[in-house]
Amino acid sequence: MALNNPAFNNPAFQDPKAVQTYPGGPQAANLGAQTQFATAQTAGTDAAAQARLEGMYAAPPAGAVETGRMSVEDTVWKTLGLFAVLVVGAVAGWMWTMAGVTPANPDPSIAPWAIGALGGFVLSLVVIFTSRKKIRPALIFGYAAFEGLFVGGISAFFEMMFEGIVLQATLATLSVVGVTLALFASGKIRASKKATKVFLIAMVGYLVFSLINIGLMIFGAPIAGGAFGLLSARGPLGIPWGVIIGVFVVIMAAYSLVLDFDNIQQGVRNGAPRQYGWLGGFGIMVTVVWLYIEILRIIAIARSSS
Repeated sequence: MALNNPAFNNPAFQDPKAVQTYPGGPQAANLGAQTQFATAQTAGTDAAAQARLEGMYAAPPAGAVETGRMSVEDTVWKTLGLFAVLVVGAVAGWMWTMAGVTPANPDPSIAPWAIGALGGFVLSLVVIFTSRKKIRPALIFGYAAFEGLFVGGISAFFEMMFEGIVLQATLATLSVVGVTLALFASGKIRASKKATKVFLIAMVGYLVFSLINIGLMIFGAPIAGGAFGLLSARGPLGIPWGVIIGVFVVIMAAYSLVLDFDNIQQGVRNGAPRQYGWLGGFGIMVTVVWLYIEILRIIAIARSSS
């Protein structure tokens, strides 16, 4: 309150130099003007600083481009770009598969299916084993294109046998992905060490079973009769084993998506370089394609047995 007291409204109390010159002299005469100038200059500096702070608060937060670091938003855009390439490849694979189909030649071409599967498998291995040293987006885009050929080819093949199955499988896949993403974003489900161990064991078991089933089908074993081998056999309540096992595989694929989302979050928290967003999109695409193929096969087995 001292500064509000008129008794202290004196240059002597505002500047020590005024003590030597007060109550008269040229310096004392300009002291008030100098003090006012200094005050005005300080106020101008404070106003400029305040304006800069307000500009910083009003500006949008720094993104992946400005920081050079991985972000969820940037990874989402990269993932959408990869899926756009996959969809274009799927359309090309579908058209290629059906190009030679005529009333005289009703058999579709398996070339897109085979080329896409082989090319996608090779590129996936290259991406996985070289990503520790360098991320190559071109290879990941190439993988998306080959996977598109594979998805489009196999979808056209199944559509010829079961009309409308592609739309059913697509809607089911989008539903599983959407529900999984919503539950993860809300914190309802999270990856855990125990669940991940169970998931890995189940994955190894399913891989071994699939290889055995393919081998039995190739060698024409009677036990593996049916279009889907052991999966075509009927289990409890007359439900095909392919449907029963397929439900558990879809659950595994959904948990794999949870692991993908968790890894992306971990990369963002660790401040990983921006280019690692391509690996995040690559991982999600691998899982979604796997999920779609499994759902496609479940529906085909269910419809063929009815």
